[in-house]
Amino acid sequence: MENKGSKLRWWILITVIVGTFLGRLDQTIVNLALPKIINDFSISVSAAGWIATAYILANAVFVPIWGKLGDTIGRKKVYMIGFGLFIFGSVLAGLAWNLPSMIVFRVIQAIAGSADYPTAMAIIAVTFREGKERAQALGIWSSSFAAASVFGPLLGGPLIDNFGWRSVFLINLPIGILGMLMAMRFINESREEKKTHYFDWWGASVLGGMLSSLVLVLDKGMDWGWMSASSLICYFLVVILTGIFIRIENTVPEPIVDLKFFKIPAFVNTLLNNFVVFMGMMGALFLIPIFAQTFLGYDATETGYLFMPMAAALMLGAPIGGALTGRIQSRYVIFASTLVAAVGVFLFSHLDPRSGPLDIIIPLSIMAFGLGFGMAQRTNVIASVVDQHEIGIASSVLALTRNVAGAFGIAIFGSLLTNRIEENVLSINGFSHLYSHKLADIKTYIALIELKAQVNAYDYVFLVASALIFVGSFAVLFMKIKNEKIGVTVHVE
Repeated sequence: MENKGSKLRWWILITVIVGTFLGRLDQTIVNLALPKIINDFSISVSAAGWIATAYILANAVFVPIWGKLGDTIGRKKVYMIGFGLFIFGSVLAGLAWNLPSMIVFRVIQAIAGSADYPTAMAIIAVTFREGKERAQALGIWSSSFAAASVFGPLLGGPLIDNFGWRSVFLINLPIGILGMLMAMRFINESREEKKTHYFDWWGASVLGGMLSSLVLVLDKGMDWGWMSASSLICYFLVVILTGIFIRIENTVPEPIVDLKFFKIPAFVNTLLNNFVVFMGMMGALFLIPIFAQTFLGYDATETGYLFMPMAAALMLGAPIGGALTGRIQSRYVIFASTLVAAVGVFLFSHLDPRSGPLDIIIPLSIMAFGLGFGMAQRTNVIASVVDQHEIGIASSVLALTRNVAGAFGIAIFGSLLTNRIEENVLSINGFSHLYSHKLADIKTYIALIELKAQVNAYDYVFLVASALIFVGSFAVLFMKIKNEKIGVTVHVE
C-alpha cells in the first residue's frame, strides 16, 4: 500500500511537470514566431511588442488570484480550470486574424497560464509532506523550466519553418489534452480546511491595477522615457494603489495576500534574495543574445544553441540542491548558490568581439547551476514557513516576485546599457585623435569608437549585475528559521 502511494506521488509530480513545461514552452516558442506574425499582420516591431507585454501584464495580475482561489475552492479544480482555459486560448491564438485578436487571445492564455505556478507548487507541497522529499520534488519540478527553454527553440524553429507560426499555438492542444487527462487521473483534490465565505475581490482588483501599472512602466518606460507623462502616471498609480491595497488587506476577513507573511523574517529574506537573483539573471539573459548576434555574428539558431548547456546545468543543479535538504541549513545552500550565480554573471564582464562560444556557454552554465542549486531550497522555505492551507497564496507571492524582478532586470539593465554607451562614446572620443581627413578613415574611426563604447557598456552592466547578486546573497545568510535542524522539516511556531 505504501509502495502504491509512493508511486502515485511521483505520478502527480510528473503530471504537474507536464503543465509547467507546456506553459513555459509556449513563452519561449512564441518569441521565435514574432517575425512571421509581424509579416502576416503587417504590423511594426513596436506594435508586436504588445503581444508580449499583454501576456506579462495578465500573467502578473492573476498569479495571486489563482493562488488564493486554489487554497479556497480546491487546487485540483483551479489547476484543471487553468489548464482547460490555456488550451482554449492557445487554439484561439492559433486562429487569430489580426493584432487586436492576438492580444486578446494571448491575454486569455496568460490568465490561464498564471494558474499553473501557485497551484502546481501547492499540489507538490501537500503531496510531498516530508521536508527532504518535498525539496527533491520541488527541485525536479523546477528543472522543467530549464527543459522548456531548451525544447522551445528546438521545437519552435522546425514547427514555424514547416507548418507556419500558427502551429506553435495549435501544438498545445494535443499536449494539453494529455496533461488534463493525467491531472484527472492522478491529482487528488486539496484545499484550505477552514470554510471560506468571502473572496477579496476588492483587494484582487486593486492589486491587479497596481501590478498592471508597475509592469507596464517597466516594460514600456524605456520607449516612453522614464520621466515622461505616461511613466509618471504609472508611478503615481503604483504608489496610490499600493497604499489602498495595504489598507484593504489589513481590514478584510480573508485577504488575497495575507500581509502577516511579511512579518516572517525567513519569508521576507527569501523573497529579497529571489528578487535580486532573478533581476540580475533576467537582465543578463536579456542582453546575452543581443551581444552574441551583434558582436559575435551568430544567427538566432546559433544563439539558441548557446543556451542549451545552461538548461542542462539548471536541471543538474535543482535536484542536487533539493537533496541537501535536511543535511545543510537552507540559508547556507541559498547563500552558496547565489554566490555561484554571481560568479557566472561576473564572467560575462570579460566579453569582447574576440570571444568564442565557450566564453558565453561557461558563464551561462555556472550562473544556471547556481540558480538551480538554490531554487528548490527557496521554494521549500516559502512552503515551510507558512501554514499548509496558505501554501498556494505564499507560492503565488514567490512567483509574482520572480515576474516583477525579471521586468525590473530587463528595464534597469537595458536603460543602464543605453546610458553607459552614451557616456562611453563621449569619454572615448575625448581621449582619441585621428590624424587623417580621408572619409574612409573617419568612418572607421567613428565605428571603432562606437564598438568600444558598446562593448565596454556591456561589460559594465554585467559587472553591476554580478555585484547586485553578490550583495543579494547576504539577504539569506543571516536568516533565522525557527526550529530548523538537520533532518527536521522546517516550520514556524
